[in-house]
Amino acid sequence: MKIVQIAGYLGSGKTTLVVTLGREISSAGYKVAILVNEVGEVPVDGKVIQEFGLTVKDIGGGCICCQVAGNLLHTLKGLSMGVKPDFIIIEPTGMAVPNAVRDVMKPAAGKLDLTMGPTIVLLDTGRFEKLLSYETLKRLVSVQLKDADVIALSKVDSVSAEQRMKAEAAAHEINPSARVIGLSTFTGEGVSEVIAVMKDMVIP
Repeated sequence: MKIVQIAGYLGSGKTTLVVTLGREISSAGYKVAILVNEVGEVPVDGKVIQEFGLTVKDIGGGCICCQVAGNLLHTLKGLSMGVKPDFIIIEPTGMAVPNAVRDVMKPAAGKLDLTMGPTIVLLDTGRFEKLLSYETLKRLVSVQLKDADVIALSKVDSVSAEQRMKAEAAAHEINPSARVIGLSTFTGEGVSEVIAVMKDMVIP
């Protein structure tokens, strides 16, 4: 089972991307499970995803990198004994720190036959300047981007070429080693590239 984390700040387009990836990968013959981490009481994102016929587990009650880490590990164990998906896509809350989520899963990797795939962090090209202009938000978003193996510039169809270039430059400045992919779930740009990265990239 290969774990891929789709992270990013609130409103960056994580759920739409997760649904798109789940449908595309499932249609190619792979089994896909999606773990959604909802901090609120009503798991809206999980309900939306489930409508597309994907295996969905809601890890609610808190952030999976701290309060409900045990729930995450229990869910992974259940999947390994049951559905045994080829891919497990994890969508943490928009306030989560990706490396903290990854650290929770690492001890279970050997026991549950898990392979750590890439952490893909979304950066909203239309809002990146605003997100990086407020000190508190800038700290969180910067940490998320620094933890990324891949930075997906989301919603590139809705911005100018100049805005896209600025977002890409900002992403490279914060995390020079990450692969940057322009992404639009509306036009389909970048989706196949993200899927290729999911299949090929393995994180030690």
